[in-house]
Amino acid sequence: MGRFVNPDNSAFQVALNSPIYVDKTGLLEYTNSVLNTTEAYICNSRPRRFGKSYAANMLAAYYSKGCNSEEMFSGLDISRESDFKTHLNKYDVIHLDIQWFLANCDNVDNVVAFITKSVQAELREIYPRVLPEEEISLSESLSRIKNIVGQKFIIIIDEWDVLIRDEAANKKVQEKYINFLRAMFKGTEPTKYIQLAYLTGILPIKKEKTQSALNNFDEFTMLDAGVMAPYIGFTEAEVKDLCEKYHRDFEKVKYWYDGYLLEDYQVYNPKAVVSVCVRGRFRSYWSETASYEAIVPFINMNYDGLKNAIIEILSGASIKVNTAAFKNDTVNIQSKDDVLTYLIHLGYLGYNQNRRTAFVPNEEIRQELTTAVESRKWNEMITFQQESEHLLEATLDMDEEAVEEGIEKIHT
Repeated sequence: MGRFVNPDNSAFQVALNSPIYVDKTGLLEYTNSVLNTTEAYICNSRPRRFGKSYAANMLAAYYSKGCNSEEMFSGLDISRESDFKTHLNKYDVIHLDIQWFLANCDNVDNVVAFITKSVQAELREIYPRVLPEEEISLSESLSRIKNIVGQKFIIIIDEWDVLIRDEAANKKVQEKYINFLRAMFKGTEPTKYIQLAYLTGILPIKKEKTQSALNNFDEFTMLDAGVMAPYIGFTEAEVKDLCEKYHRDFEKVKYWYDGYLLEDYQVYNPKAVVSVCVRGRFRSYWSETASYEAIVPFINMNYDGLKNAIIEILSGASIKVNTAAFKNDTVNIQSKDDVLTYLIHLGYLGYNQNRRTAFVPNEEIRQELTTAVESRKWNEMITFQQESEHLLEATLDMDEEAVEEGIEKIHT
């Protein structure tokens, strides 16, 4: 077993050891069904705290030759499938966490070289005398192994988009990384050595250059989750079971953490649900893993209608949003709709695919967005809050004229 090639199952064991584990091995049923087909290229994007790494670790633990995971998966949903043992620990797996490589590389310009060198070192140990000693690309290494040994690979990349997000303005780094992805996954040759490719991150595939590099991938996003919907976050049925087990008020949990509408599923934030079940406190857990400060520059962009749209959303309204123009990066944001679409991918807004509207999904997010807005002291927001307070007072006083006037002001 290696660190990156044929890893062990210890990372997934950590998830199973946790106080709360919700079985999402149904995802393996889908990946098994598409192995070695044109649908075996999957990009599954979702916000922070929605189990991206858990899913990647689960896939590695199930498929990797570097471990024996039969006991680990026994009793889970996938163990009841007829082909459970057919694919269990039968494949050469390459599991990469791009965030880890970025954090441990001496220079961001060398990330791709660092990945290549690290993986090739392990491949040479597994397949001695197959690869030349001189420097070659990782895609060339996999192609040679398949040609000589006949072995295909499962490639799992976690945080695949970290360079797209964090180095958005660094054209040199982006170009290297895009070329790396293109060589790995695009064209006829990769279909010879790839059994399954699974990419997960926050953003969907970047349009323009990266899209041309990865346009053979099926994308599952917060805009269109498709068959991945029940495996992104916790479903309502799963949350009801947890509330019953931990004696939590389901309606209150729903108010605080529900709201992501994916296909036919009401999806809950997993991290928040686990936290409230274990700790028993209803509050925003969002700031523990993501700071609202990251979105402040975006919601303050000087686009016509953006501030009003944010205020409407915070007041409980759903607003139309055109998600088609967003290029899936933070450099080319050019409109109110781009900002709102980005917030959907980050999990700060929910999205109704049928109505094409954005909305605040729950109380936790409402508090985070309100804090972000108030940090810049929007005059529009202050006025809105004051008018809302006056309306509440007039309602309690049963002052019909003042209520009528207040509703008219807020509506305007």
